[in-house]
Amino acid sequence: MKKTIFEKEMENPKFRVLYEEVSRKMSIGEQIAQLRHEAKMSQLELAKKVSTSRTAIARYESGNYNNYNVGTLARIAQALHKRLKISFSS
Repeated sequence: MKKTIFEKEMENPKFRVLYEEVSRKMSIGEQIAQLRHEAKMSQLELAKKVSTSRTAIARYESGNYNNYNVGTLARIAQALHKRLKISFSS
């Protein structure tokens, strides 16, 4: 069976690390956005509950953000009535 371009690229360790890093960042932002939507909350409403700005929430929801703060993530989780879980995996 012929490998896809993606499968070939994933064999490259540098590509795999970069892909996993980008996926992890996007996953955090996507989860925040999804939970916020499920709670029928705007970015501004969430920001007020978290004591931050709407632009900060927008940054957290983007896949391009690198400086996640555990305290802020915990406040976001609390505002969304969720529990923050951080884990390591291989």
